[in-house]
Amino acid sequence: AAGASDVVLYKIDVPANRYDLLCLEGLVRGLQVFKEKPHAVAAVLRNISFTQERYESFIELQEKLHQNICRKRTLVAIGTHDLDTISGPFTYTAKPPGDIRFKPLNQSKEYTAAELMSHYKTDSHLRHYLHIIENEPLYPIIYDSNGIVLSMPPIINGDHSKISLNTKNIFIECTATDLTKAKITLDMIVTMFSEYCDEPFTVEEAEVVYPDGRLCVYPELAYRTETLSGDFINKRVGINESAESIAQLLTRMCLRSEVSGEGDLIQVEIPPMRADVIHACDIMEDAAIAHGFNNIVRSTPRTYTVANQLPLNKLTELLRQDLAAAGFTEALTFALCSQEDIADKLRKNIVETRAVHISNPKTAEFQVVRTSLLPGLLKTLAANRKMPLPLKLFEISDVVLKDETKDVGARNNRRLCAVYYNKSPGFEVIHGLLDRVMQLLDVKPGRNQGYHIQAAEDSTFFPGRCAEIFSCGKSIGHLGVLHPDVISRFELTMPCSAIDIDIEPFL
Repeated sequence: AAGASDVVLYKIDVPANRYDLLCLEGLVRGLQVFKEKPHAVAAVLRNISFTQERYESFIELQEKLHQNICRKRTLVAIGTHDLDTISGPFTYTAKPPGDIRFKPLNQSKEYTAAELMSHYKTDSHLRHYLHIIENEPLYPIIYDSNGIVLSMPPIINGDHSKISLNTKNIFIECTATDLTKAKITLDMIVTMFSEYCDEPFTVEEAEVVYPDGRLCVYPELAYRTETLSGDFINKRVGINESAESIAQLLTRMCLRSEVSGEGDLIQVEIPPMRADVIHACDIMEDAAIAHGFNNIVRSTPRTYTVANQLPLNKLTELLRQDLAAAGFTEALTFALCSQEDIADKLRKNIVETRAVHISNPKTAEFQVVRTSLLPGLLKTLAANRKMPLPLKLFEISDVVLKDETKDVGARNNRRLCAVYYNKSPGFEVIHGLLDRVMQLLDVKPGRNQGYHIQAAEDSTFFPGRCAEIFSCGKSIGHLGVLHPDVISRFELTMPCSAIDIDIEPFL
């Protein structure tokens, strides 16, 4: 280890709700407060002093907020500008893409908005935001009083007003479709970086005039007070601390607190950078964090319950063991698949499958949730064609089907699927497996209270080699020899027979 650095690096896991810890300044301030070194919080970004580290942290916080509370700029877009290069009042309006022309950040020439969209389609960073406004007839734009473009949110700022290490006065604008998120974002930026101003922790207000003449002043930097009892926190966290001790714990979490004098009531002041504190439960959680989860004494639950296996899972486990004993090998395939797998390759129409579609699939292999276990088993066969014949596979898993009667619009359905792949179709093997499964389920052959099969036509199976399976008068699935087109589309070369049944009716 000779010559190695003795610098200790810490990897800090910041929860998604703590926007105030997304930059070094917020972490340092939070630690100082936790170590009981209180600081007053307010904000202004006039006469600011940047170093390289401060500048990089300032830019990094904006990007983290964009990915976090701003939901990848779909709710809020942040723009920061050198106030000395522009002059107010500023106008936020919308224009056709062809009417907007300016020099974007870090570019050498001017572009129209339409040209910018084409230019940034290959940009690894900005192309992810183009869809937000790309198909709109009007694009948002911000001008100063001299017609200089500050930014075209949520895509790019103008190069004219870009900030640098020498910037002394920063104008921050947040455009949004969610006003609450915009207020939180603005509060977060100014509270974090106002400490670098000549007069630390001060803020200069900006007036916003709406089209209807309404006037608002931002940032609001609103403090609010919540009152809760020490007993509330003690019971829910599982500790036994005095109200004074709890108030001290909360103060260490940037929530200045004091006992009100009426019993064990605690007055908690919530500062503007703690927008994550919405309910008394959030305050209780902070008390638990400050106390230390490892310091909470373990206790025996007051009520006792005996765990029991879900009946459907118990049935599944029993069937899995016996199907394996019958000589079939279990497979575990992906729950997501391509549209082609459950439709075209099985000679079916995608509309008829009642499939649940993924809105933004990352790959063509994962476009829908499977409606049948058969494609997964056939792909497993294709991947193991070099194995000795016959190949006998099965899977008992859930498929997902659209169901308008359910609150989420879809339901899970537990199914059993098995395939037999050999030089001959082996219909009798699959038929024998059906008989064995029904024997295990204690279902006798018969048309009324038992099970039976009858000839059926299904596009996935070979004509005249398909049967529908009935149990107690209800259809539960199909078995038969697969159609040659299905076999070839899954890159197989031998005949294959299959069975696919619903096991939920047997619970």
